[in-house]
Amino acid sequence: MATDVIIYHNPDCGTSRNTLAMIRNAGIEPHIIHYVDNPPSRALLEQLIGRAGLTPRALLREKGTPYADLGLDNETLSDAELIDAMMAHPILINRPLVVTPAGVRLCRPSEVVLDILPEPQHGAFAKEDGQPVVGERGERLA
Repeated sequence: MATDVIIYHNPDCGTSRNTLAMIRNAGIEPHIIHYVDNPPSRALLEQLIGRAGLTPRALLREKGTPYADLGLDNETLSDAELIDAMMAHPILINRPLVVTPAGVRLCRPSEVVLDILPEPQHGAFAKEDGQPVVGERGERLA
């Protein structure tokens, strides 16, 4: 039976690449959405934020984005204004967001994905930097 997993992915991001690799290490080929080129609709973004238990500010990415130029550090900005900025500049959406039957998570760090994958890991996994995350028997390492 196929498992429906969606990753809002940026291939330029190491955390996103590691998360995708852990999904595949569970034997799952996810639906990959390159959200910078194909951003979610406003309604879907709001739904993802809510299902992940986040606030729009918690989903904002600062590094490598126009965050500072847009003055998004202004704490008086409303949730709607922050979402407006993410809709205008999808790179502001932090990544990777992963959707599985067990929930939605912002997978930072990447091993957060292990909490919501419906299948166990099929073997050892180390991040791109060499940090081991999953042991030989598929167990999560500290």
